[in-house]
Amino acid sequence: MVGFLSSRGDLFDFDLMRREVDSLLASAFGPASIRAPAPASYPAMNVGSDSESVDIYFLAPGIDPKKLDISLEGQVLTVLGERPAAEETGRAYLRERFSGAFRRAVTLNEDVDPERVDARYDNGILHIHLPRRAEARARRIEIK
Repeated sequence: MVGFLSSRGDLFDFDLMRREVDSLLASAFGPASIRAPAPASYPAMNVGSDSESVDIYFLAPGIDPKKLDISLEGQVLTVLGERPAAEETGRAYLRERFSGAFRRAVTLNEDVDPERVDARYDNGILHIHLPRRAEARARRIEIK
């Protein structure tokens, strides 16, 4: 049971209560915002695109890239892996570092060329480059 007695001596610490209620609701019903990641979404990712390609960056320090499984099936890109637990000494009261198996899936547009996908891992960042099909790219039409 979490106590809500304030460190200032007040009867309740309303900020602590709000955080606890938010945490309970997020675990039961998902995140509060459609753009908010689900609790413990790992690895964090950034997605960007232009007329030539889609680039996805997974922020995944401490992962052995040889143990990652990246697949593209239809329009769904999936990254599977496992982050090892950190060596700990003593008793932990709070753990914010995720460890264990993870799976992230991203639905892509149909214009991505699955034959030319490239993945690189450097300094804890997995970069997946997905070029667009040539016929799907915008092109200038000349007036005759």
